[in-house]
Amino acid sequence: METDPLLVSPQENTSPCRGLDTSSCSNPDSGYYGGTLRSRRFSRTATESAACNMIQQDDGDLYMQQATVFIEDAVQYRSINHRVDSKSLRLYRWYYSKICQWGLGATIFVILAVAFIEKPSSLTVTSDVRYRMAPWEPPCGLTESIEIVCFLIFVADVAVKSYLIGWEEFRKNKWLIAYIFVIAFSILDWMVSLGLHCEEALRVRRLLRPFFLLQNSSLMKKTLKCIKRSLPEIISVMLLLAVHLCLFTMFGMLLFARGKDSNGNAEWQAYFRNLPDSLTSLLVLLTTANNPDVMIPAYSKNRFYCIFFILFCGFGTYFLMNLLTAIIYNQFRGYLLISIQTSLLRRRLGIRAAFEVMCCQGQSMAGINEHVETVNTEMVLKILQGVHIKPFYKEAIIQKTQQCTDGSISANQFQKLFDELDKDTIKQYPPKPDYQHVFLQKLQFIFSHHYFSVAGNVVALANIICICTALVIDADKAVSERYDYFLGAINCFFIVYYLLEMILKIFAFGFKGYVSRSSNIFDGFVTVVLLCLQITIFATYSFPHPRWDPDVKAFMSLWEMVRLVNMLIVFRFLRIIPNIKLMALVASTLLDLVKNLRAFAGILVVVYYVFAVLGIMLFEGVITAPGNMSAVVNSSAPNTTVNYTATCGTYEQLEYWPNNFDDFAAALVLLYNIMVVNNWQAFMDAFARYSTPWSKLYFVAWWLTSSVMWVNLFVALILENFIHKWDRIHHSSISDEDQAECQMTVQSMFREFLKEPTEEELLSKLEQHPHLNIKR
Repeated sequence: METDPLLVSPQENTSPCRGLDTSSCSNPDSGYYGGTLRSRRFSRTATESAACNMIQQDDGDLYMQQATVFIEDAVQYRSINHRVDSKSLRLYRWYYSKICQWGLGATIFVILAVAFIEKPSSLTVTSDVRYRMAPWEPPCGLTESIEIVCFLIFVADVAVKSYLIGWEEFRKNKWLIAYIFVIAFSILDWMVSLGLHCEEALRVRRLLRPFFLLQNSSLMKKTLKCIKRSLPEIISVMLLLAVHLCLFTMFGMLLFARGKDSNGNAEWQAYFRNLPDSLTSLLVLLTTANNPDVMIPAYSKNRFYCIFFILFCGFGTYFLMNLLTAIIYNQFRGYLLISIQTSLLRRRLGIRAAFEVMCCQGQSMAGINEHVETVNTEMVLKILQGVHIKPFYKEAIIQKTQQCTDGSISANQFQKLFDELDKDTIKQYPPKPDYQHVFLQKLQFIFSHHYFSVAGNVVALANIICICTALVIDADKAVSERYDYFLGAINCFFIVYYLLEMILKIFAFGFKGYVSRSSNIFDGFVTVVLLCLQITIFATYSFPHPRWDPDVKAFMSLWEMVRLVNMLIVFRFLRIIPNIKLMALVASTLLDLVKNLRAFAGILVVVYYVFAVLGIMLFEGVITAPGNMSAVVNSSAPNTTVNYTATCGTYEQLEYWPNNFDDFAAALVLLYNIMVVNNWQAFMDAFARYSTPWSKLYFVAWWLTSSVMWVNLFVALILENFIHKWDRIHHSSISDEDQAECQMTVQSMFREFLKEPTEEELLSKLEQHPHLNIKR
């Protein structure tokens, strides 16, 4: 490792001198950390002083490079505990470049997507076991070749990461150590596959693939850690839920015990025959999936039996389940807040490290031995130009830097520069065209006014009403009996209006101003597509006239074209969302969840992947379409044959045959259907009959993981996001139109609850840097 005045070996136990003052651009007495800053000085030896005096231009470039990387680390909430010599920094910036990260992301996507084409392949039109043709199976070595290429990329990834952070940090990084073990085990399992000519019964490495997705996202790892810490509280409520379920199961078995009168044993026969059936029936009732079916036999006999089921659902479904949601929200939010607090510390620490580096450069340039407490403004501007950051933030930080007219910036001021990163991103629109003629100016004012967009929304609503009227009139008519002249002529009129509206808005705002608004891009794109479809209709069937023949065929029939036009018109009506405040709030909340809460969706993908692969291992080929569809043998009762096709609510009667674990795509769909919990008891009952009653444990585990824990967690995060947006709208000067353009990160959701790190914390962390080695 290279040695320089800032980067010294631990054996020397030396560091450059530093100092902090309390000056600020706006208020010399203000302090960034909530109090008056006290002067700090770092010890320095004669050896280091001589090194600082003899520093050359290359060392100055190294300081600039270090400061640039530390700022980029701060912006991305990355740890600064990595090597800081020139060679390592170049490798570090290349590793975190867009092309390298996109390449790594593409590799992870490929290794996960292999599950769709490897045996059992999902490359069939249908997953229905009655009609599914034999799928194309890749030859041995095809998917294995893809896998080994991905593994080699992962080996290079872990090698670069390990080198950049150094041995001391590597020993502390459990994720990186696990990364190495997962790669090694996967390659070993891959070698076993080749040795057995791809005929092995079990590929364990499939279960390990989601780990590559987890370890590549710091926020995903934080989320997983928060879930792990929240588990004790969640398990305590689940235990209470289990006690509730067991007690009512005992009561139910006693209440609906088998009697002498066979006609009065309907409830026992269907739902409370034995302990497993009783537990399953009430567990499904907890999700309301079999309500009121489970109650009807007893309720038909005596109306007072309904009290048992009402009490069970009232306490279990509406109290304990909602209590579980509240606990998940409260506990997870608390741990996530701690995690986001760590991210804030990383940002402040990275900014402070960059300041310390620039101070050392200023000291070297000045050729003095005393510490330097401020950095030159020109130096800061030069470094900011080389930082990889969003242009909006870079411009804002540079403008704020230029406002410091005294030519120097203190540590306090330097931290404040990057407060711009936490501010709302409001899109700046290009200026409107400057027309000289008074008449054109008046037209520009009219067509750029908000009411012109409102008028366009009214016209779009009228178009929707016309389409609904035509659909109601033609609902019971055959295609040959439909009269498309009326609807075709009306659509033609509205499309001409939409085109005219788009042209007038381009006239009012200018082309750049028009496309700078996302709502206009959406509106204009749909309008152009509608215009192209209408021109195609004209070219194929001529202009609308009373003798239009809907039976004339081209590449699409007239009715199919009109339907496509109507669907696009209905889709275009979404343009009203930004104009309705509450609707715009809901839409922007949804967009924020899609953009910024990808870590939570990523963990859900991991859970889906693991359970799908596990389901294929356990239940592949279990569901088979019998030759005699009217009789299916009950594996739990081998001496009986039941007509499950005729039994209402069963897997066979509902024709759920496409839902199986015969391939990866089908497994994902089946898991989704169970997560929704509608009729999930039909799947659980079918797999218990076709395989083993113990299969119910798999489905219950999936229900607990997906529907109970993850859905509740996602609901909690939606609430947090929505409440934050609502409060911001009612306490912000930003216009309603700009609110839809503002993007919110997970960090900004909790920003008001975060505590700024103190100066002592930052200095202590800097002293513990494994490669910077700064001492007071």
